[in-house]
Amino acid sequence: MSFYEDRILPHIIDRACSMGQIMKLRGQIVPHAKGRVLEVGMGSAINMEFYDAGQVEMVYGLEPSDGMRRRAQPNLARSPIPVQWLDLPGERIPLADGSVDTVLLTFTLCTIPDWNTALRHMWRVLRPGGELLFLEHGESPRDSVRKWQHRITPGWKKLAGGCHLNRNIADLIRHAGFEIVELENLYVPRAPKIAGYIYKGRARKPA
Repeated sequence: MSFYEDRILPHIIDRACSMGQIMKLRGQIVPHAKGRVLEVGMGSAINMEFYDAGQVEMVYGLEPSDGMRRRAQPNLARSPIPVQWLDLPGERIPLADGSVDTVLLTFTLCTIPDWNTALRHMWRVLRPGGELLFLEHGESPRDSVRKWQHRITPGWKKLAGGCHLNRNIADLIRHAGFEIVELENLYVPRAPKIAGYIYKGRARKPA
């Protein structure tokens, strides 16, 4: 891992993903988590303030970045919910089949190189009837925006930790076998449209 990836990029991502409107959206999805939670791409643990301590038993925080895990310490210290780090990429989840009740994804699927393998591992570790909660940005339905997303993504990935601007998040989730039970799409106000088209919702692993 380069100095940029370890020391600079975590700060940039943390600031970009903690803007007021983004935090408001986090507050609408994270409280739905229940039981034993797997948060994939936990980053700086920015979601901890939104977990309902009365509903969440513990959180497995999958985060391969040392820099992000360092930035997470203050947020973890303020939360009563126990967290166990898993320092592996999203394509490798070292948990038993059906061992978690909720999987949480917030601005993560855009960065995982092999999204298909990662989602299939999430399916594997989620119990039947469990929920996948997601808050992601991705491909816009507008032709003019989508055209620029496809043009910019190759260079954007190099600067933004592998982030893809042009993934259709709902299609990826359905492709992995999840049933989407709630989906809201919107543009983040005042954010660049190429990076601000949001997929927010809940999906279920059939019982």
